[in-house]
Amino acid sequence: MLSLPFLPFFSKSHNRRTQIVVDYLVRLYAGIALILLTLAIGVLGYMIIEHYNFIDAFYMTIITLATVGFMEVQPLSEAGRVFTSLLIITNIGIFTYAITVLSSFLVEGNFRKLWEHYVMLKKAEHLTNHVIVCGYGRYGREVCNYFAHHNIPFLVIEAKPDVVEELKSQNIIFVEEDATHDEALEEAGIHRARALVTTLPEDADNVYVVLTARQMAPNLHIISRAAMLRSEAKLHLAGANEVIMPEKIGGFYMAALTTKPDVVEFFKILSNETQVGISIEELIFDDIAPKPNAPRTIRDLDIRANTGANLIGIKTPDGRYLINPSPDTIIEARMCLIALGTPQQIDELKAYCQQQYKNNHPKTKLKF
Repeated sequence: MLSLPFLPFFSKSHNRRTQIVVDYLVRLYAGIALILLTLAIGVLGYMIIEHYNFIDAFYMTIITLATVGFMEVQPLSEAGRVFTSLLIITNIGIFTYAITVLSSFLVEGNFRKLWEHYVMLKKAEHLTNHVIVCGYGRYGREVCNYFAHHNIPFLVIEAKPDVVEELKSQNIIFVEEDATHDEALEEAGIHRARALVTTLPEDADNVYVVLTARQMAPNLHIISRAAMLRSEAKLHLAGANEVIMPEKIGGFYMAALTTKPDVVEFFKILSNETQVGISIEELIFDDIAPKPNAPRTIRDLDIRANTGANLIGIKTPDGRYLINPSPDTIIEARMCLIALGTPQQIDELKAYCQQQYKNNHPKTKLKF
């Protein structure tokens, strides 16, 4: 079916939504093919039965199929009249079918849907190292606003038509599909994504999305919302790396504002959610094998003197966190450094680390 003309750009996608669009095109092709077939039969019939030349046969077929009532080219024989009657009866059904398909394709907006779907498919195919957000509700909107503010590529999976229209108006890349369907995650580029965030209102749907995503992409970082406490263990068991309960976090935040308002404000500054020019970032070292003259400890790296940023924490390769690490801490492979500074200082820190390690060791990878 996908080998038909004008369908090559759908050949790489086999989801349910694409199949619906392809079915529309196949019906359109079928209507056009039936009209052309009836036209060919009419021309051949008049040429054989009435011995018309091609032009006369073509003209007679057209006025017969169109039922305009023009005068015959020449009086028809009995066989010609029977053939004409059968041609008219057959054409009624074929013409009705073709007009119905064509009107639904053009008048009802199926052509526009086809084009929009194709454009969105192409945008989604170009995304790499992006975040998939399942659901564009209250929490999904906040997640997307954060990603947009920090220039993090993301894609939304949403099935509700009214919400999809909102996504269109905001020029957000989306997949109009149910996030619990395997096809939706496939179309969203789950194998190229860096993470998945599911914020669906029903915990059962979030469990299903997490389970499916973990099976499709074993190394994907998955974060899920949970509405009920008893769902947290199920989501972790399904494969979620992190489970967030917004109500629980909201209650903690309100309590902290009551007892430690300045601390909360300070953390807002650290998370770069205010206009203050302070940023906190993480730097992940992969496959470091420093030479003898390369920095081996935090003291040797001397981040503060060289970049102005401050190293406030370390996550060790085994997952432990060290707050205010000792200057004698040895820098290891897969270690994560958490640094605090202005955006300019953070940029200088990234450049400095790249210079100290990546240039000396071409195989070393630094992830920011």
